[in-house]
Amino acid sequence: MRSVVARFSSSSPSIGRHSSIPRLLSRFLSLHRLAPMAAPSEESLRKALADKQAAVDSRGNAVRALKAAKASKPEIDAAIEALNSLKLEKSSIEQQLQAIVRGGDGSSLSREEFRQAVVNTLERRLFYIPSFKIYRGVAGLYDYGPPGCAVKANVLSFWRQHFVLEENMLEVDCPCVTPEIVLKASGHVDKFTDLMVKDEKTGTCYRADHLLKDFCNEKLQKDLTLSAEKAAEFKHVLATLDDLSADELGAKIKEYGIVAPDTKNPLSDPYPFNLMFQTSIGPSGLLRGFMRPETAQGIFVNFKDLYYYNGNRLPFAAAQIGQAFRNEISPRQGLLRVREFTLAEIEHFVDPEDKSHPKFQEVADLEFLMFPREQQMSGQSATKMCLGEAVSKGTVNNETLGYFIGRVYLFLTHLGIDKERLRFRQHLANEMAHYAADCWDAEIECSYGWIECVGIADRSAYDLRAHTEKSGVALVAAEKFTQPREVEKLVITPNKKELGQAFSRSQKNVVEALEAMTEEEAMKMKAALESKGADEFLVCTLGETVTIKASMVKISKEKKKEHQRVFTPSVIEPSFGIGRIIYCLYEHSFYRRGKNKEEQLNVFRFPPLVAPIKCTVFPLIQKPEYEAVAQRISKLLTAAGVSHIIDMSGNTIGKRYARTDELGVPFAITADSESDVTIRERDSKDQVRISVDEVALVVKGLTDGQRTWADIWAAYPHHSSASADDE
Repeated sequence: MRSVVARFSSSSPSIGRHSSIPRLLSRFLSLHRLAPMAAPSEESLRKALADKQAAVDSRGNAVRALKAAKASKPEIDAAIEALNSLKLEKSSIEQQLQAIVRGGDGSSLSREEFRQAVVNTLERRLFYIPSFKIYRGVAGLYDYGPPGCAVKANVLSFWRQHFVLEENMLEVDCPCVTPEIVLKASGHVDKFTDLMVKDEKTGTCYRADHLLKDFCNEKLQKDLTLSAEKAAEFKHVLATLDDLSADELGAKIKEYGIVAPDTKNPLSDPYPFNLMFQTSIGPSGLLRGFMRPETAQGIFVNFKDLYYYNGNRLPFAAAQIGQAFRNEISPRQGLLRVREFTLAEIEHFVDPEDKSHPKFQEVADLEFLMFPREQQMSGQSATKMCLGEAVSKGTVNNETLGYFIGRVYLFLTHLGIDKERLRFRQHLANEMAHYAADCWDAEIECSYGWIECVGIADRSAYDLRAHTEKSGVALVAAEKFTQPREVEKLVITPNKKELGQAFSRSQKNVVEALEAMTEEEAMKMKAALESKGADEFLVCTLGETVTIKASMVKISKEKKKEHQRVFTPSVIEPSFGIGRIIYCLYEHSFYRRGKNKEEQLNVFRFPPLVAPIKCTVFPLIQKPEYEAVAQRISKLLTAAGVSHIIDMSGNTIGKRYARTDELGVPFAITADSESDVTIRERDSKDQVRISVDEVALVVKGLTDGQRTWADIWAAYPHHSSASADDE
């Protein structure tokens, strides 16, 4: 895989020796120095970035046109210089944009300030807190408090409604403790590892790739003296980070002098660490098991029964919500990287020869930010694309994958995720497993940058085949023919004995790769083996090319009469990190309002759909008749199924509003007479007058999404109480 840097350099041969580079670098540095003084808003920076990207694209086309026309070298060099100047300006704008986040009042805060404000509010109001806090806690483990539990329950309830009910999915609930043999078949026992390094003096462990990634990013963002050549090198390392072996990663750490972040002590060489929590099943301890690292395997091993339950019909989907466990080497970023977390996963089983979807047209017209691999490799930014067009052009591999991308977009935006800070990024070739047909991540931008929150992958038939081989139980589907058919079938038969002698421990990887070949790849190999006796073959899981001899594999086509077609279904898998989605939702919903910095109040702008409490009830003052009305309204809300709290405290109404705004409660009812009350909407602070008998049904309609605040505002008399929020 050629990196972004390699592609850039190969198309610009004069970059390294061009005399204008110092001038460009000076311009780049000056842009960075001026940025803090100018303090541009996020909106202006996003517009400037879009304009600059358009200019880069236009200039890039001009360079290609000049080369195609065989223009003179000075003319091409001048065009390349102009292109590089634009790219440096674009890079400067991107870094300024990364350094700020949007405040709810339109102001821009530094990412650190914004994140600290959000986290402080979340912990103070018990949305979540570090687990075992009185014992100084354990990294990567968190407790959800009352409002956090309510938000999580609401998100999961909507997930079930949006996916399980809408698509008639089969929901299962499988154990967290999983026998070793299951995870051996899936590849987790052998391959579910990260490379780790240790502080040689204290023994503290760190993820090797995180240390290298942080070092390169810090150099690119903060080192104003960085040369163009060194910047290109660091970008190349970031682009190829997933491809680095343990030895290569260790060499880079030593080359750059990377040491333990906390102590500055030297680090050990990287070595693999399996991320699963190991346990024993039963008192004898003889049956080895693990805490599951994902929920998907429970669905795969139950495929045969689920297929039967579904009337032996495809396509169908199974879903599961549950806890997963990963023994992270160095948990960080709060709820974004933890050791125990909630996953919601879907396995949609489909005929590999027909990946169309009957409901695709329902999402085909959606337009949102997409980041195909070609744009990533060429250094472009994500752009808005029509989903139907992306599928028709083959950018997205098939309709079913595209359908779930569209449904995920609708799910996240209904929760309250900002459409402008949500994108779908396609996996690069070096990120995908050899068996995957296509993979996209729903990434949400927050103060930590772009965070992967949902993965939507076409995993082909790998998982079911792996469990079929290990268990001996055929996890297959069948299509019955009305008339017998004569079919020609591809048969790939690896000679495991010879492959074992030739490749020893790598034999399994080679066999899997051979069996996963497409018909086109297999027939090319067959021709090469027959003509030359050997063929060079790339084994993706090893990351290397091996020589396959004619005696190692038999490839043929056989004609047979069949009454049915038996096949292993492909799997389209959307996998949701619920904790990550919720944290990003917290950030996207948080803002501050007030006349000045000292008087600003924290607010969570949760949609009623996910708000932890839908409504508050206040007597205006502590008078028995108002308190009686408040109690009556509370009973009506309970009967209507609306979650609420009643506040009889003696605080001013303004302070009570502020307290519930900080919890994200969308509506507040104030009892100030025995017949009529006011309903206040959180973000506009507008109020209307409604009779006591109607108020519960009105709030029920608002929280269920049957009515909007605009509907209520148009239907009921307005109430003016400008001073209440200022008290």
